[in-house]
Amino acid sequence: MRYLLGADVGTTSLKMTLFDEHGNAVKDITKEYSLEAFGDRVELEAEEYWRIFSEALDEISALYEIEALSIDTQCETLIVTDENGQPLRKAIVWLDNRAVDEAAQISRDFGEQIVYEVTGQPEITATWPACKLLWLKQNEPDIFLKICKIFLLADYLLFRLTGNYVTERTLQSSSLYLDIRSGNWWSEMLDYIGIGKDILPHIMNSTETVGFYGKTRVVTGVMDQIAGAVGAGVIGHGRISEMTGTAMVVLSPTEEIPPYNSDSKIPCHVNYDGKYCLLSWTSTAGMALKWFLDSFCEDFSFKEMDALAEEIPSGCCGLTFLPYQCGSFMPKYNPDARGVFSGLTLEHKRAHLYRSVLEAVAFSLKNMLGALAAGHKEIRAVGGGALSPLWCQIKADVTGRQLVTLKHKETACLGSAVLAGVGAGLYPDVETACERLIQTDITYSPSDRDYSEFYKKFCELEAKLV
Repeated sequence: MRYLLGADVGTTSLKMTLFDEHGNAVKDITKEYSLEAFGDRVELEAEEYWRIFSEALDEISALYEIEALSIDTQCETLIVTDENGQPLRKAIVWLDNRAVDEAAQISRDFGEQIVYEVTGQPEITATWPACKLLWLKQNEPDIFLKICKIFLLADYLLFRLTGNYVTERTLQSSSLYLDIRSGNWWSEMLDYIGIGKDILPHIMNSTETVGFYGKTRVVTGVMDQIAGAVGAGVIGHGRISEMTGTAMVVLSPTEEIPPYNSDSKIPCHVNYDGKYCLLSWTSTAGMALKWFLDSFCEDFSFKEMDALAEEIPSGCCGLTFLPYQCGSFMPKYNPDARGVFSGLTLEHKRAHLYRSVLEAVAFSLKNMLGALAAGHKEIRAVGGGALSPLWCQIKADVTGRQLVTLKHKETACLGSAVLAGVGAGLYPDVETACERLIQTDITYSPSDRDYSEFYKKFCELEAKLV
């Protein structure tokens, strides 16, 4: 039996899953870690990422001979080093917001339209690596002048595994210095920041061999959301993925970069196949439900509350919820928006409010699908929300699309394993690998429940308050 390893390095946890060549999970490891947060700054020692990663990898390697591995991470965590790859300072985590002034400076000097047309990013925010580098130049000049290598997190782990200084395009799509049309570095932005192409990594395609860690082939991967979509079988243009975790993220493959629209905040990334994908998200999805459960249903589990909410009629007897406790971002941008329960009467009980949260997230999903112009008939559902049959059925009814869940729930790890298998030559391409490795679980088809009136009320309330 040949084994493939998928590693998903998240914001506060690392997940590794070893799969056999038929897609069966044979070993899982999860390791948690804490970030160093102070004010608008979020950091972590780069060595800590490697320590946790290498410990998990060595634990699996002691039990199994791994044919190939691939890694997915968040995009914007920045690590700067000397010529030998020794970090010059702590990693600046993607969540870090110190570079607000630098983001405003780039926006003023380039304009959002130019930045979008080159990079696919409709907003210029402090999280992008270009802004972080400009902050280093202006606030830590002694560090900036010593920079010889600029890593994103996955690049750094590949370097530690193989000694090779490489990256790939899906990860760099939100760096703000990759031209996603040409697939090369954007010279004008590099000149503006004051860095040369010679200190940036060599750009590779996904599924290419970087090198070896012992006998294990190390293969280029993709950014985390794309890995999750690949692991759900969202390849080509027949499906979209919907991940409901803390936030809700929708990924839609596309052939073309949409024209610039000043009213749209939907980013466009390079996809695993060198084409493109649109990413839309809302910040409070599963988080909104967890907030309600923790605050008002302390003695109930999600499953128990689902059972109570299933008895409540659609529309929750006139109750409407807006899930914007942390602001609204896509497709309508208003960071000052807040959550609302509207239409409360003495008739409403705990289960009504709980179900109204489920329905509101489904309405947000419908809004995002409309903004993405995603006409696909099938949604692949992943994340914690996919574990709720009630929520999945509500989403299918609201959107009018089939919603399909997966047998293996950690689809990012599976997606990375798919890419590792293609890189190792076990499968001729990603499409074939997905056919062989990915197993669907439950299909939820739209029922005869009509949510159109309740969706209209949601949109009307949103128009007034967001």
